[in-house]
Amino acid sequence: MSVTLRSFPKAHVLISEAAATMFVCKGVQRLNFTRQLRQFQPAPSVLRGRAYSENGSHIHKASSACEESNHLIFTEEHFALKESLRKIIDKEINPFVDEWEEAGQFPAHRVFKILGSAGFLGVNKPTEYGGLGLDFSYSVAVAEELGNIRCGGIPMAIGVQSDMATPALARFGSAELKKEFLTPTIMGDKVVCLGVSEAGAGSDVASIKTKAVRKGDDYIINGSKMWTTNGTQADWMCLLANTSDGPPHRNKSLICLPMKLPGVHIARKIEKIGMKSSDTAEVFFEDVCVPCKYLIGEEGMGFTYQMLQFQEERMWGVANILTSMQNVIQETIEYTKQRKIFGQPVLHHQTVHFRLAELQTEVELLRSLLYRATDLYVKGNDVTKLASMAKLKGGRLARTLSDSCLQFWGGMGYTNDVLVSRFYRDARLMSIGAGADEVMLSIICKYMDTLPNKK
Repeated sequence: MSVTLRSFPKAHVLISEAAATMFVCKGVQRLNFTRQLRQFQPAPSVLRGRAYSENGSHIHKASSACEESNHLIFTEEHFALKESLRKIIDKEINPFVDEWEEAGQFPAHRVFKILGSAGFLGVNKPTEYGGLGLDFSYSVAVAEELGNIRCGGIPMAIGVQSDMATPALARFGSAELKKEFLTPTIMGDKVVCLGVSEAGAGSDVASIKTKAVRKGDDYIINGSKMWTTNGTQADWMCLLANTSDGPPHRNKSLICLPMKLPGVHIARKIEKIGMKSSDTAEVFFEDVCVPCKYLIGEEGMGFTYQMLQFQEERMWGVANILTSMQNVIQETIEYTKQRKIFGQPVLHHQTVHFRLAELQTEVELLRSLLYRATDLYVKGNDVTKLASMAKLKGGRLARTLSDSCLQFWGGMGYTNDVLVSRFYRDARLMSIGAGADEVMLSIICKYMDTLPNKK
């Protein structure tokens, strides 16, 4: 099979070639490239400025042959993809995380170009537009591996690029629109942001006020967007706007909006308590003129498209935070083995090792729920209820787990020098973003037929 390699440094071309040749087409011919990949030793993880990071190296060892052969949804190809991504994380991202966290922003174009050239920004996107053409389970595998990045902001930004701002365009956009926006986004040549939330409409998507009014062959857009991940660096936005005065669930459309158009104003970069390395913008639109051909799919279907996107977005977020939680538990175990109180290691106190056992159990239960939802989704089922349950549980578990583990680190846990303190700040967003806990509960109640009817 011949493969056209993308222009990039040799190490990344190797990864790109392996990933690109993984499948001839979905569900048909699997190519065993795992042995070839594993001939190359992964770059050592450099965790600058993180206390006890050298003791956590075993956390990231390759999965055992037993785990790989008996995994619920991952195959050998999934694990090979994860291992390839891990090399990039160790070499191109983790060594610089502390610097980017302090700066309050990471170089999205540089990082996305590396990931795009290696195939990781279009894992489940069509091959004709630069993707790998794999199913969503491979996106879950990638999201899991991105959890090994030593902060939450960069994985979140990558997820927006690969699985939150582009699914609707990939499914419903015209060929012309995909060529102009999807292909360069998959390749890492353009950075995308998602324009849904507004100051008065966060989880309540139906209440957005931004309008796109038709005028000839153009839309004239006025309004604003809030909490826009990648907003200060983005080349284009997947914008949700009202395109008519009809019912709130049928009057919205998704539009590809270039960020450098006249009338697009980045009002400010929002300072947050966590996710420091991910830039978050407040954006205003003042008579922005966008061609009608930039409409994604059908006019008035934007709310429906966005709800479909949310299924993937929520599962992606759960997969990503699972790995982070596992790493926090493991690093807490290593630290409490060394830290002594009352003459014995902290870990030897029953309240500590019992609590860690409880947390590990909760992580595994969440993992099983995610894998069940992913398996059903790949088979074509509606998993809105399960995805909402996983999102709800993921957010709440991240809060209790980070709090419990931070406590066991004592004073060290209250510093910026360890992963657990950063996770404590970053993971709090899980219960807010992509639908707050209360929204997840409402969705679950709706599927249980226990949600009271509005009068």
